[in-house]
Amino acid sequence: MPKNSELSSKDLEKKLDLLIKRFEEQKGIINSYIKRERDWKKDKVLHKKELSQLERNLNKDKK
Repeated sequence: MPKNSELSSKDLEKKLDLLIKRFEEQKGIINSYIKRERDWKKDKVLHKKELSQLERNLNKDKK
């Protein structure tokens, strides 16, 4: 940025507002991803427990 072209306070406010808006959007995207990842892991654990229970029942019935 050249030294002789200074930004007015209004220009700086607009740029700051734009940066804050982008930050909030990115924060929302990241939070959404984290929530989906946690839900996926929770479902994975529940499915593994259910599978283990079914395997135990199957092995018990074979004996």
